[in-house]
Amino acid sequence: MRSKSTAVLSSLLAIGAAMATSACGGGKTEVAGGTGGCDTSKGTLVIGVIAPMSGKLSAIGLGIRNSVQLAVDQANTTCAVKGYQLKMDAQDDEANPDKGAAAAQRFADDANVVGIVGSYNSGVARAIQPKIASTKLVQISPGNTDPALTRGAEYATAPKRQYDNYFRVVGTDDLQGPFNARYLVGGEGMRRIAIVTDGKAVAENMATEFAKEAEKLGATIVGREKVNENDSDFSSVLTKIKSLRPDAIFTGTDYSIGGPLAKQAKDLGLNVPMSGNDGLFDAQFIALGGRDGDIAASVGAPIDKLSTGAAFVEAYKKRNFAEGYGGFGAFAYDAANVLVFSIGEVTANGAWTGAPEQRTALVKEVQAYSTDQGANGVVGFDEYGDSKNKLFTVYKVTNGDWKDVESGQFEAK
Repeated sequence: MRSKSTAVLSSLLAIGAAMATSACGGGKTEVAGGTGGCDTSKGTLVIGVIAPMSGKLSAIGLGIRNSVQLAVDQANTTCAVKGYQLKMDAQDDEANPDKGAAAAQRFADDANVVGIVGSYNSGVARAIQPKIASTKLVQISPGNTDPALTRGAEYATAPKRQYDNYFRVVGTDDLQGPFNARYLVGGEGMRRIAIVTDGKAVAENMATEFAKEAEKLGATIVGREKVNENDSDFSSVLTKIKSLRPDAIFTGTDYSIGGPLAKQAKDLGLNVPMSGNDGLFDAQFIALGGRDGDIAASVGAPIDKLSTGAAFVEAYKKRNFAEGYGGFGAFAYDAANVLVFSIGEVTANGAWTGAPEQRTALVKEVQAYSTDQGANGVVGFDEYGDSKNKLFTVYKVTNGDWKDVESGQFEAK
């Protein structure tokens, strides 16, 4: 297995923490604080980004975009891909599968594009995967959590890899949902739980996995309701749930629905905690109505508490991006660095042409990538393309802000 050396990555992170900007000119990318430059005579290679950079989920998408830009700038500063300058091309999918698929097809048709960081939404990934499968263009998602994307519909009983060019750097719903349930039932003592989803496949799957574990632990699912992602008035559903006298509400949705849902629940006198998945874990959930006591389980460990994440956080802040890195920026940064290292290995054996055999070679390099020094610690992939990093964290809204309360790996019992 090819491993990115700790020394190389540590050097990259250290330089990244020290740099505030990258200066480019004269066909070379200048090394910040130095007198030399990088040979970019072989041209420019592109890392594509597909994420929701406008609309309800823009806070997540913009953090993804900025984090990839940071990784690209650092790679250019350290001459990571010999002979080439790297460029980011970010496309806004608006969380729309058709727009995401169209962007992916454009990237696949461009020989200079070496890979895609994206998408965030699992529904968008479902549309992208078949579009680019035959081209072998690498796709590494910083946010997809639907286990079916890698292991198929029968992922629990008969897992089968779906696309060998698809990877992700986050844990999946069949682990995240149960991790949430163990905390809510075991840690918070909730026994009567209502479920509200937005009807999307990933939300339904997360809720199902949550419910199975919650019931195994002795909780009762008192009701399961759906809202529409375009709804703004949830009073009928919440009134029905209130009559069921739940101890908590689990919601399989993102912050754009979860926040208003929490606010309207409180307005109806339904003063129970709302718990959800990584889609809730954003400051926007609180801004839109999330309350003290509300809970979210999310992928990874708190980035600012990881020794390997400190350099990313420092470098990101020094860049003064208009937007924060959000819950998935560090994962996008790691995904971009996988591509940077892997394309460096492929081009060391010959100039990049974008030929099918080179893209296939790049897929193999990504599959073999392994480090414990990513921003999120472990970065690597199993035989299905799933992340080897199985860490999850439960966060609770405390004094108007998210506070981490428990981190660990979900182990089936």
